[in-house]
Amino acid sequence: MKEHDGKLGLIELIGLVVGSIIGGGVFNLMHDMSVGAGAGAIIIGWVITAIGMVMLALTFQNLTMKRSDLDAGVYSYAEAGFGKYMGFNSAWGYWLSAWLGNVGYATLLMSAVAYFLPIFKDGQNIWSIVAASFILWACHFMILRGVESASFVNTVITVAKLIPIFLFVIIVLFAFKLNMFTMDFWNTASGNFEWGSVMSQVKSTMLVTVWVFIGIEGAVVFSGRARKRSDVGKATVLGIITVILIYMLITLLSFGVMSRSGLSHLSQPAMAQLLESLVGKWGAVVVNLGLIISVVGAWLSWTMFAGQLPYEAAKQGSFPKIFAKENKNGAPINSLLFTNVLVEIFMFSYLITAQAYNFFYSVSSAAILIPYAFSAFYQLKFSMNESKGTAGRIGNIVIGLISSVYALWLLFAAGPKFLLLTCILFAAGIPVYWILQKKDNHAEKIFGPVERVVAILIILGAIYAIYGLLVGKIMLNM
Repeated sequence: MKEHDGKLGLIELIGLVVGSIIGGGVFNLMHDMSVGAGAGAIIIGWVITAIGMVMLALTFQNLTMKRSDLDAGVYSYAEAGFGKYMGFNSAWGYWLSAWLGNVGYATLLMSAVAYFLPIFKDGQNIWSIVAASFILWACHFMILRGVESASFVNTVITVAKLIPIFLFVIIVLFAFKLNMFTMDFWNTASGNFEWGSVMSQVKSTMLVTVWVFIGIEGAVVFSGRARKRSDVGKATVLGIITVILIYMLITLLSFGVMSRSGLSHLSQPAMAQLLESLVGKWGAVVVNLGLIISVVGAWLSWTMFAGQLPYEAAKQGSFPKIFAKENKNGAPINSLLFTNVLVEIFMFSYLITAQAYNFFYSVSSAAILIPYAFSAFYQLKFSMNESKGTAGRIGNIVIGLISSVYALWLLFAAGPKFLLLTCILFAAGIPVYWILQKKDNHAEKIFGPVERVVAILIILGAIYAIYGLLVGKIMLNM
């Protein structure tokens, strides 16, 4: 019908949600999970993740509807609820996560290309840096010219990453052996469930689950295109459940065809190696081709996103004005330049750490925990401050409470190492915030009492992290 032209139904919305969440990380998921956990702990980890991520998605959906005036991004919730400095840290953390994730994408891409061109080895040598740099700056100049992904390209990319995933699931399902899956199920010394050991393993899965779900907040951006607004919430929840089921199948079925030790020693992309061991070389070719197309598309999208984040924040006064400059094509020229120079510099870490991909997805995931946590806290605070007769208030308080507990659990699960390393990056933002408040916003007082304490703790954490790196207490390797 004509009145439905250009509008999206429930099925289309679910497809958009699934497509926006699934990225390159899924191709290495069975390896990343098995490094620190057995099948039993991974099941518990996915159950926790399913509950937490659905609650976070409902948080973003609810805040988008009730605070439509906060359109600067999820980091605007932190400022609305907890002040300017917390808002800046949320924006800063989100930006850090975006471009650090691109550094991880670069090594994952080159490791896939290395399957066809061995000169790139494991995706972490000088030739990988050269090739990744070429792609990085090609994306940069494409965006400066105002080039955006057409819907046809997005469709091709989505199909390219879903074909090898579904092919993998079908083949592994037929090859699945129950005795292999149950062998060393709890990955403990006794072979039985041990609370301390299993919970430690569950913790190890948390940063992996955050990495593969980064972008969950993007689900709500389709609300304006929905045929029925009520479909947005349904699509968000059903889409996330669909993604969780896909992720669970990929990880758990893998334990039925290869031991945990074998999975943990696969090189990236692990899905290609595992499929090759089952069906031969053609399996690895399909997965690697799908991964290359998927990561190139994701890298282009996230390069645009990483450049857009500080640009939008600068227009709202949450980032220095220099980031708000755009060229004649409307591209965020300064923001994009700062972002990609940082990506370029950090790519040289390939020569320092032997596990660059794992390291950068962990730091990227730890950095995004801050805006996610503040969004959950604001959902709880906003809902509790609503009048008692407000429809759905109790349900929204429950959503905010569960989301907040999940966010705190993620911060705990990240562990001190990655939180300390992110302190270095957050400390680097303090002079940026100072300039923002002093020169751009002409503020007489830079920090409030609580903000001053937070800034001092960040600086102390950064100093300890730098000391730990220098004396070898903190290692860049996983």
